[in-house]
Amino acid sequence: MLRSNFTIFCWCISGKHSRWRGMWAHSMTVQDYQDLIDRGWRRSGKYVYKPIMNQTCCPQYTIRCQALCFQTSKSHKKVLKKMLKFLSKGDVSKVVTEEEPMDSRIEDAVTCGFAYESASHISQAELTPLSVDHAERVENEDEDAGETKEEVDVQKVESGSLQICADKDTPVPGEPSRSAKIVHAPKPGKGADLSKPPCRKAKDIRKERKLQKILQNQMCTFEGSPLQAGDQVFLLQNSKSKPNQPKTIEDFIFVSLPDDAAHKLEVRLVPVSFEDPQFKSSFNQSATLFAKYQMAIHKDTPSDCGENEFTRFLCDSPLEAENAPNGPECGYGSFHQQYWLDGKIIAVGVIDILPYCVSSVYLYYDPDYSFLSLGVYSALREIAFTRQLHEKAPDLCFYYMGFYIHSCPKMRYKGQYRPSDLLCPETYVWTPIEQCLPLLEHSKYCRFNQDVKAVDEGRIKELGRVRVLHKRTVMPYSVYKKRRKGPSDEASVQQYASLVGQTCSERMLLFRS
Repeated sequence: MLRSNFTIFCWCISGKHSRWRGMWAHSMTVQDYQDLIDRGWRRSGKYVYKPIMNQTCCPQYTIRCQALCFQTSKSHKKVLKKMLKFLSKGDVSKVVTEEEPMDSRIEDAVTCGFAYESASHISQAELTPLSVDHAERVENEDEDAGETKEEVDVQKVESGSLQICADKDTPVPGEPSRSAKIVHAPKPGKGADLSKPPCRKAKDIRKERKLQKILQNQMCTFEGSPLQAGDQVFLLQNSKSKPNQPKTIEDFIFVSLPDDAAHKLEVRLVPVSFEDPQFKSSFNQSATLFAKYQMAIHKDTPSDCGENEFTRFLCDSPLEAENAPNGPECGYGSFHQQYWLDGKIIAVGVIDILPYCVSSVYLYYDPDYSFLSLGVYSALREIAFTRQLHEKAPDLCFYYMGFYIHSCPKMRYKGQYRPSDLLCPETYVWTPIEQCLPLLEHSKYCRFNQDVKAVDEGRIKELGRVRVLHKRTVMPYSVYKKRRKGPSDEASVQQYASLVGQTCSERMLLFRS
């Protein structure tokens, strides 16, 4: 791997400071990049950067979703159903949602203009989507309340108007006795009808009906006599159908549409290479869509999103394409997932396929189709795609979503893809996001690993073994240090090695002039 000099950048926005360390990567193996993002690095084109977490205004924590265990939330299902309805019928209301795409652009992720909110300024409602789906919880509460609805109605009647009638043996004028009986007198048109039998729970009625149906269909007897109560219960328990299984993400995405469907959606995986015919033939259409998206969503000028900028940002990649015997059929490297609707591209998801994950780089889409929540839909498609790749490549089982920025409410949506983990910025250990949120409410920068004795296992141990490229010759830093003329650069090399880790520093080449 070849790199330029290791540098530190500082970006100021709205009086706040976003600081990160970065370097230009000319060439990189997919394993190198996998190890780097597991230490908090990300790429933008060929530029690889790592935020200085304890100095930047809005710390960015690497977030990953456990794709194999992913469960669609109620809001996710709504987006998937909306897309299915649009494809099949073409009549969905064009209401633009506030959902955000899976953007990992350096200008968005590293420089955030949102002020940090302290715990006292954050409502509980803002935290709920990250730990418990509020809508699903309310729905469950409604279901529980429905089972006891009749009981609640009775309690309401009892709390209404009451008639107190004294017994005959206690004729005290104007005052009821201790043995007085309370008679419920519901208001006209309300309350239970006392002339009818008491209400029963719906689930008890369903059980009884099911048992009666079984008995009628089977007309079975036990030793010549009708089934006893115990036998009936046994028969009912063994005849129960399997409980309804929650639908998986594949049940919503890979659905056969009717022949007369209004629209046709096709997702194509195209390698990022001008030598690939599909990538080359769709380049102009893809670049035009990128410019349309940037100007409409990010308010860029035409000069900010031309073909050169598009190529530098989303087409240039340092990752070397690689095919392994136990890897996915498409291989490893950088790809564009193109969403073709009725013969034209409406969205492109830029992704990296790495040994252990699918890493989301960026997404751009046609603003005319914002009503389809393409940011959320594409993220769900990429999770499903990760699960597909896992079938051929068992080690590939995570979906990396870039950075999670808790101090920016707009960026918290990534925590809704559960279960997910955040990377500890000091020990580089993955921690469930539910354990991180309480810490982030007290401080925007946190060490998630609570073991005070834990250290970075991949930290640099032998600086002399760092590989250096000097005058077209590869050598360990211990040799380069002796040959170098001029002031020492050991502090810079030490900083580089500590950030990339011992393993990467011995595989990659650090360019030294």
